[in-house]
Amino acid sequence: MTGSTPHASFTADDYKARMERAARQAAGAGLAGLLVAPGPDLVWLTGYTPTAVTERLTLLVLAAGRDPVLVVPTLEAPDAERALGASTLTLRDWTDGKDPYAATAALLDTAGRFGISDNTWAMHLLGLQQMLPGTSYASLTEALPMLRAVKDAAELELLAAAGAAADAAFEEIRAVPFAGRRESDVAADLAALLRRSGHSQIDFTIVASGPNGANPHHEADDRVIERGDMVVLDFGGLRDGYGSDTSRTVHVGEPSDEERRVHDLVREAQEAGFRAVRPDAACQEVDRAARAVITDAGYGEYFIHRTGHGIGVTTHEPPYMIEGEEQPLVPGMCFSVEPGIYLPGRFGVRIEDIVTVTEEGGRRLNNTTREMVIVD
Repeated sequence: MTGSTPHASFTADDYKARMERAARQAAGAGLAGLLVAPGPDLVWLTGYTPTAVTERLTLLVLAAGRDPVLVVPTLEAPDAERALGASTLTLRDWTDGKDPYAATAALLDTAGRFGISDNTWAMHLLGLQQMLPGTSYASLTEALPMLRAVKDAAELELLAAAGAAADAAFEEIRAVPFAGRRESDVAADLAALLRRSGHSQIDFTIVASGPNGANPHHEADDRVIERGDMVVLDFGGLRDGYGSDTSRTVHVGEPSDEERRVHDLVREAQEAGFRAVRPDAACQEVDRAARAVITDAGYGEYFIHRTGHGIGVTTHEPPYMIEGEEQPLVPGMCFSVEPGIYLPGRFGVRIEDIVTVTEEGGRRLNNTTREMVIVD
């Protein structure tokens, strides 16, 4: 989504319901309200994305029992008025030369504790604190980590479409030449395929060959892919405002017995993590199920990251599939299941699907083969 154009799948009533739910959850968490700056939370709550994020304050103020108010610069008010959620809130604009913090302070409890979106600029938070020294603040991720976690039917449809588009990109990339080309060349191919499949934003195209595969977040570089390399492919972005993220590990030519064994082990771990998905299971149970397979096979020290992360209007968000996260799974949650093994100086393997929780268990939103794929 660009500018203030809402996605056609959502209505003004959808945005109204989201704002009301957010205000109720804030009150339930003991907060006086929520303050939401431009970013994914504002898009999700109102359908509004400023055409440019500048030093001028834009802030949505939500509190239970009060109408939502969007504080916005006067020169950006016409754009904000076109957001689909704008019809269900009050727009309060301020002009250059006026104090936007004074305008906002008039809407706030002078001694309240507020949840504030994580990407709010420090200058704006400090400006509010100076205007209202009796207030205190908690990051929205800390205060309401599950705010966007449970998706409705329209959101699930968009996430499924994004996953299918990423799958289509994988089916095409496996047919291109790998050997003798730079990682960056294959990454550029992946980005082009994602755009062709409808992605408006590419967040990452990891192409990690040979020893580079042992770095989970390797950025594709000028290394020339060689015959005999294992290659980790991890790619995704936004399509119609919702995220995709999938990983597959391919091999250039025939793999060794060890490479095939490690790949099969990661595939088994990914399947175990997926099978652990069910309503009311704790997030950490997904991590434990996948990790147990790898640990029992003697590779536990080489699985060096969490098993998964949430996805929605961003490609990484709560909930997280990690030890210690006791948040229960709820139908409509969407997250990755992506175990991996990373052998320093040699190769890595990761297999990742986006999974949504259903009433019965889980459903994969990525459906390309998880078997070893041989490429040229």
